[in-house]
Amino acid sequence: MAATSPLPRWAPTPSPSRPLWRWGWGGGATPDARADGGITGWTSSFFAAVFPWTRRRRVDDRWAPSAGGGVGTFDGVEVPLPAAQAVSLPRAAADVVDDPAVFLTWEDVRVTVPGRTRGSPPARILDGITGHARPGEVLAIMGPSGCGKTTLLDTLAGRLGPEMNQTGVILINGRQEKLAFGTSAYVTQDNVLMSTLSVREAVYYSAHLQLPDTMLASEKRAHAERVIREMGLSDTMDTRIGGRITKGISGGQRKRMSICIEMLTRPRLLFLDEPTSGLDSAASYHVMSHITRVAAREGMTVIAAVHQPSGDVFDLFHGLLLLAYGRMVFFGTVSNATEFFTQSGFPCPHLRNPSDHFLRTINKDFDEGTMESSKANRKTAAEATNILTNAYHSSTYSEKTANEIGGTPFRRKEQASFLTKLLVLTRRSFLNMHRDIGYYWMRLGIYLGIGICLGTIFYQVGYSYSSIQSRCEVIMYTTALVTFMAIGGFPSFVEDIKLFRRERLSGHYGVMEFVISNTLSATPYLAVIAVIPGAMMYYLTGLTRGAEHFAYFVATLCMCTLLVESMMMIIAVIVPDFLMGIIIGAGIQGMMMLNGGFFRLPNELPKPVWKYPCYYISFHKYAVQGFYKNEFIGLSFPSDQLIEANATISGLQVLKERLQVEMGYSKWVNLAILFGMMVTYRMIFFVIVKIAEELRLKLRGIRFRRLK
Repeated sequence: MAATSPLPRWAPTPSPSRPLWRWGWGGGATPDARADGGITGWTSSFFAAVFPWTRRRRVDDRWAPSAGGGVGTFDGVEVPLPAAQAVSLPRAAADVVDDPAVFLTWEDVRVTVPGRTRGSPPARILDGITGHARPGEVLAIMGPSGCGKTTLLDTLAGRLGPEMNQTGVILINGRQEKLAFGTSAYVTQDNVLMSTLSVREAVYYSAHLQLPDTMLASEKRAHAERVIREMGLSDTMDTRIGGRITKGISGGQRKRMSICIEMLTRPRLLFLDEPTSGLDSAASYHVMSHITRVAAREGMTVIAAVHQPSGDVFDLFHGLLLLAYGRMVFFGTVSNATEFFTQSGFPCPHLRNPSDHFLRTINKDFDEGTMESSKANRKTAAEATNILTNAYHSSTYSEKTANEIGGTPFRRKEQASFLTKLLVLTRRSFLNMHRDIGYYWMRLGIYLGIGICLGTIFYQVGYSYSSIQSRCEVIMYTTALVTFMAIGGFPSFVEDIKLFRRERLSGHYGVMEFVISNTLSATPYLAVIAVIPGAMMYYLTGLTRGAEHFAYFVATLCMCTLLVESMMMIIAVIVPDFLMGIIIGAGIQGMMMLNGGFFRLPNELPKPVWKYPCYYISFHKYAVQGFYKNEFIGLSFPSDQLIEANATISGLQVLKERLQVEMGYSKWVNLAILFGMMVTYRMIFFVIVKIAEELRLKLRGIRFRRLK
């Protein structure tokens, strides 16, 4: 065993206990509990998710709360369950070994970003940060705005951006290893949530995604409700989160809900970025006191970047890491921090919150306001920061962190199966699309209005010679309108991408589950959009009658819309700003529309670039030509009487001579090509996300291998 240095003075003895849901993992559940679902194996997940009535209720449900609630309303004090509702774990739970506690240490961590101009030196974000976090404790990272608190959290969690360069040593239980699923959780400063869901629904869906299939649905629901009540959200369980369209819960409640979702798995390591922002002093104290108690009870290691806590919240912290513009001013216990400032000539005035005093002393953004030491010398914040930094590095407080703390390696926690995740994501996405009026319903209303206009303007075009041009105009306008309007749902889709990124970084599910579930949930709405307005336009204008012709018309419209949405998925992952994304998407579609073979016949297109390759990669080509074949084959029209009297023109002549349609394959091949393009676009999205993910993991591995 490697030599160890003395442990920090502020390290208490952790008292971890088994989380409520771990008993069901890896054979921990009793056989009758496993077989209780009525149908075993993956079929149980499928039928239980799609057909809720196939679930059998448990008679001895150990987790189901009573009508009055199994856990009392959170008021800052743990409320135990009544004896009749106490959780009784199976006997097999005693044989399950708890996951190891997390000892996180870091030494001489430095983070730089390239200079703004060519040749300029890299800018330092963090400069020689050393510290450690121990199980059962809460370590607070404090400092003025822009001092590097979030950057340090991202560095420790392995989420640093690719443009940043990191050096130093970060060890988990004395080893350089990756955090497996369920081991760590990260609550970001931005509350990325699905606005159309209620608090209860959002946490329920997250529980089904994170918790293993060995747990019954009733157990997952009970555990989710317990965590909701612990965060003081019991009164808002059925309130929608709200967003850009409707107002919902407050900002502070959003923050508590974000913490609630990440606390579902009782992670061994919890990163919190501004957990008290948006909360009043009472809510801040209740939330942080609950996290502190859970950390002590579960042996959880908590690292929180806090901007300016109240005095009561500050007293809850076990350790303090004080940063000032990338430099470490102090690391140690809260009580030692006050003593250190006093010894350095900056004592905390009587009855003043120590955290306020610390930040006021080292915040140089307002250096015209000077700091006063015990010798009555007025010093600027920059001077005070230099004095404190030098005093810390030359004092006994800067004792070296133990880099060789031993520990048990982690094992990946069991989570839901691929099929369960797919079904849960599909149901959640379907519900979100149903409730978000901007996703499909507003688009449907526009289509209905345009359908009436188009149908009345081109009402019953007939079979005259001029109807050839009218049919082409109806087909092209319908194709352009339906596909172009698909970008209207881009803002909603950007929100989905943000949620996907957050949940993907937390390991809740993969890219494949997201792509497939999005396709499955969107298809019914696209079918409605294609069928109802399509039928209105099709029959009002008098296009070719017949069930087969109408079915092809609707199927092609639906496929074009799916294809455009697939293209917008790629744009959303590259350009997350919805305004720029709409502009780029509209520009790409406009270019494809010009090369679709309507505004300029295929043989008249300039061959460099516009015909090769733009004409062949434009989906409008295959959509319009498929519509042309569906419309004109089998018809005949009188010829232009000014050119040739008493003659007819067949639909094949129109296709070959006038519209220059490629007749070497049928219209169904055009539909198959559109389907293939849609799949290709979705696979491109998958590859882009996977490449970005692999790049992030490689950069993380390179950073962890750098010693200094």
